[in-house]
Amino acid sequence: MSEQKFGVIGLAVMGENLALNVERNGFPVAVYNRTSAKTDEFMQKRAPGKNVKPAYSLEEFVQSLERPRRILVMVKAGKPVDAVIDQLKPLLDQDDMIIDGGNSLYEDTERRTKELEATGLGFMGMGVSGGEEGALWGPSLMPGGTENSYQALEPILTKIAAQVDDGPCVTYIGPGGAGHYVKMVHNGIEYGDMQLIAEAYDLLRNVIGLNEQQLYEVFAEWNTTDELNSFLVEITADIFKQKDPETGKPLVDLILDSAGQKGTGRWTVVSALELGVSIPTITAAVNSRIISSYKDERVAASQQLPGPSANFDGDVSAFINKVRDALYCSKICSYAQGMALIGKASQEFNYHLNLGEIARIWKGGCIIRAGFLNKIKQAYDQNPQLPNLLLAPEFKQTILDRQSAWREVLVTANTMGIPVPAFSASLDYFDSYRRVSLPQNLTQAQRDYFGAHTYERIDKPRGQFFHTEWTNVD
Repeated sequence: MSEQKFGVIGLAVMGENLALNVERNGFPVAVYNRTSAKTDEFMQKRAPGKNVKPAYSLEEFVQSLERPRRILVMVKAGKPVDAVIDQLKPLLDQDDMIIDGGNSLYEDTERRTKELEATGLGFMGMGVSGGEEGALWGPSLMPGGTENSYQALEPILTKIAAQVDDGPCVTYIGPGGAGHYVKMVHNGIEYGDMQLIAEAYDLLRNVIGLNEQQLYEVFAEWNTTDELNSFLVEITADIFKQKDPETGKPLVDLILDSAGQKGTGRWTVVSALELGVSIPTITAAVNSRIISSYKDERVAASQQLPGPSANFDGDVSAFINKVRDALYCSKICSYAQGMALIGKASQEFNYHLNLGEIARIWKGGCIIRAGFLNKIKQAYDQNPQLPNLLLAPEFKQTILDRQSAWREVLVTANTMGIPVPAFSASLDYFDSYRRVSLPQNLTQAQRDYFGAHTYERIDKPRGQFFHTEWTNVD
């Protein structure tokens, strides 16, 4: 009986597509799904003529695999992953490996790695980005765990990953939960990117009144530029072309403005708070999705809380260009925040992450793939200790050249009552980062006044702390 070289558990779309990707690249696959009807459907509709072997029990699935076994688990994050692992453990032999390819919380991955490796089994937490198409034709892969485990999987992963000019979009990320941590922050950056694009759309639509055809033309043109060429800008242009077959209206206008989220953006914000890293653009994006869910409240509030009645009377073409510049500057800030968070996590958790290599594997396959990731990679290659992307020569000059347009866009948005929380958060981040003095000297005085928390002085060496009896002031 032939033995399959790779196993996939979980046949939702991502699991199916990854299984087909592995098989297409020369590795016979075994598949298992908790619901046998789903397995049958996959075999009948998508796997005919392919070297894919179905199994209808975990015992049959495990027995069909070549040793040491390589098993990719593609089930919902959280308890379902633990349940599958618990069912697999008694069926596996030493050196067999489980790979969790879902969006698991990195702390869960740390725990699972320790528990499984103590039993002689291998475990990797692997971030997978690219959506359904990426999973089938080449995603960006972010595997974390022991380096030996990665080396055992490398021949498969380098074949199934997206391919770009400088290699496959996969690399060994780091130990423990490093892979899932990087994927989590990737998703946080994705939240920021999507919110910034949505705000640009809102400005173009509701300040200068562009219709769907004009919006398509603008975003399609932006996608040809070095600055904004990206998957998300590309699909945004495509969205504006789609008509609703039932009404003939632009489909985007019929979609309810209440955005969902699966948790990775929120996890990114929580981790940043815990590590003391400022990521205001990503936080604004998460908050924007939350407030969008207040649809009924917003409809009611709109009847009682009128905004300004100003009208735009400027140059339309010039404003479009300014929005483009504001979008790019804000995007740089969002990526700067994400990379700063990854860098801090690398220090805190001893992940030893290579930020330039992480930027490289995001160049293809993943949702945030963009032309300017080349520039990010180059920035970290030139200075691996770069504290913030805003200080990289090219990005620094880009923002200095465009900040006037950026500020003008925010003034227009505020004047007309258009919320731009991510644009604003990005500019606030830039202005806060570049200022020698911030008003937190007053904050420290307040903290010392009510809680004797002490403060440092600008005219004394750092590390010396002082307290004042403020109530004695005349």
